[in-house]
Amino acid sequence: MKAERGDWLIVESLHTGEVRRRGMVLEAHGADDSPPFLVAWANDDHESLVFPGPDAHVEKAQGATTGKHW
Repeated sequence: MKAERGDWLIVESLHTGEVRRRGMVLEAHGADDSPPFLVAWANDDHESLVFPGPDAHVEKAQGATTGKHW
């Protein structure tokens, strides 16, 4: 999995009734834009370092990639 600043990391819910999480990638700390990613979560404006699991995928950014776009 690869991501660039401004891309969206989507983590699908594993259980019924849970919501999926959506966060903007601020930085990719691995080689060649790979994980871990520093992510700003859209639902609570919290930032965290994430090693995405199999329930996650990246949506490429559209348009500008600076600042917050949620």
